Amino acid sequence: MTGFKDREQAFGQKHAHDEKIDFAVEARLSKLYGLWAAEQLGLSGADADTYAMEVVEANLEEPGFDDILRKVRADFDEKGLDISDHIMNAQLEKCFAEAKKQIAEQNQG
Repeated sequence: MTGFKDREQAFGQKHAHDEKIDFAVEARLSKLYGLWAAEQLGLSGADADTYAMEVVEANLEEPGFDDILRKVRADFDEKGLDISDHIMNAQLEKCFAEAKKQIAEQNQG
């Protein structure tokens, strides 16, 4: 019976660890995407960092990334930027890959 309990506990710990990693990747992706969007909007320095944090906060509204895409789209439209949904989605994918890489490296060291 102890073996089953140990496996169950190990599974629970792995699940909690995986959830923590997923959250970290999502937060990092949101920040990277926010920094990219800030650059498109002509923001730099502290203004870019502040905008990126707004994107991170927007990502907490609902599961997935539709919430940050909506926020950034509205900001691009307000500024009159002609950036297609295709470009926005491609950049989101790049940020996702980079976020996974950064978090993996962070957890190895």
